[in-house]
Amino acid sequence: MDNIYEALRESHELQRTLCRQLVRTKPDDPRAQEIFSELRIELAAHAAAEERFLYAPILLDDLGLKPSRHALAEHHEIDECVEALVKARKKPEAWPELAKKLSHEVHHHLKEEETKFFQLSGKILSDRQKSSLAGKYRRDLKRMRTVQA
Repeated sequence: MDNIYEALRESHELQRTLCRQLVRTKPDDPRAQEIFSELRIELAAHAAAEERFLYAPILLDDLGLKPSRHALAEHHEIDECVEALVKARKKPEAWPELAKKLSHEVHHHLKEEETKFFQLSGKILSDRQKSSLAGKYRRDLKRMRTVQA
């Protein structure tokens, strides 16, 4: 049976792959902007759908309030890293360090989410909710990928 965590992990793996590619690509390589664009879209689409269909229900439970706020703050930090890279398009000397910082923030967030937040939210959500939220998340992620493009 599909659940919200399996659905989220699919996007997490794509994010990890794109981060690795971004860090390994030279700033003057035309693929760098393509990889960055794909990563930017995936991060924004994933965050929007995840916030709606995982964080929002968890925020309603006292046990989930603080961890949800923390995860939302990390999404904001990732957004700031993305914006810094957007601004650095014409500064190739700044690109590698900013790409590493973004990759670090993304990897940190995903690891923390998968090892802590998923376990906590798993205690809050019923099996039925986990399954229902997976479908809602997948549909919204697909829609948001086109909105963000």
